[in-house]
Amino acid sequence: MSMNDLVGQYFEAAVAHLQRIRTEEGENIERAARLLADAVAEGRRIFTFGAGHSSLAAQDVVYRAGGLAVLNLLNVPGMTGVNVMPAPLGSALERVSGLATATLDLTPATSGDLLFVISLSGRQVMPVELAAHARARGLHVVGVTSLAYPDKVGSQHPSGSYLKDHCDVVLDSKIAVGDAELSHPGAQTGFGSVSTIVTSALMQAVVASAVGRLAERSLAGEGEAPPLLRSGNVDGGTDWNAELMARHADRIFYAF
Repeated sequence: MSMNDLVGQYFEAAVAHLQRIRTEEGENIERAARLLADAVAEGRRIFTFGAGHSSLAAQDVVYRAGGLAVLNLLNVPGMTGVNVMPAPLGSALERVSGLATATLDLTPATSGDLLFVISLSGRQVMPVELAAHARARGLHVVGVTSLAYPDKVGSQHPSGSYLKDHCDVVLDSKIAVGDAELSHPGAQTGFGSVSTIVTSALMQAVVASAVGRLAERSLAGEGEAPPLLRSGNVDGGTDWNAELMARHADRIFYAF
């Protein structure tokens, strides 16, 4: 097996997975997009959360060119990617009760607001507890997870429930247990993850559909144009973004 074979297999696996979720999750993507578009139009507060590598997809839609300015990262200490030292501490913190819920309680989030919770397995204490707590407080919750996991692995939450059980909408990434697409006779475990690509694609697709909905309403005279950031690497982009962030400062929490 040559390295080129593995490269080809990786891209084929990624493309096939994207095609599958495009087909099978289209209806759920639109349901999530309706929640997002309504939250933007109604002046609601919107947060995204993921632990460890799931945080990458949560960050991917926050403060970026072509993105909605009013999306915020729920920045739970120790959970933003793999920057915590030592790295296994991040995994341990996912099993700690109360950290994410305390963080949410210290934001201005209130009933009617929207929270995206991203967790590949959906089994750890933190995402389950956070989603359940958010819904108890009246927030809408969109979960991005793989429904392959609850069938094969037990929940780590005392209730025995999973992220999928505490959501208004579930986006199923369909990632297989173990998060590996490739194998090799000389490798002792699978490798080649597509979960970040797929999860980010789900999040970006929801945003794209929500933007389209808001843009159509604006053309029909039923609201403002979607609050989209521009690239800071394009002339005038920084000034555009500063004005946009000032206009929506009451629900942007990543700027002073």
